[in-house]
Amino acid sequence: MSTILKDRTTLIIANRLGTIRQADRILVLEQGVIAESGTHEQMVNKGLYYMLVSQPLE
Repeated sequence: MSTILKDRTTLIIANRLGTIRQADRILVLEQGVIAESGTHEQMVNKGLYYMLVSQPLE
């Protein structure tokens, strides 16, 4: 992540996987509730996050 974000709490809302992968913690919301939390590596093989990142680009 950018040095401007270093040592700060920052909320980033993104739809680009490259941006999301860099986050220290990713939260996946389902109907306004946190359904999953973790790093890209922790969540890439299961659950809602997996379903989101495995979708083919249109």
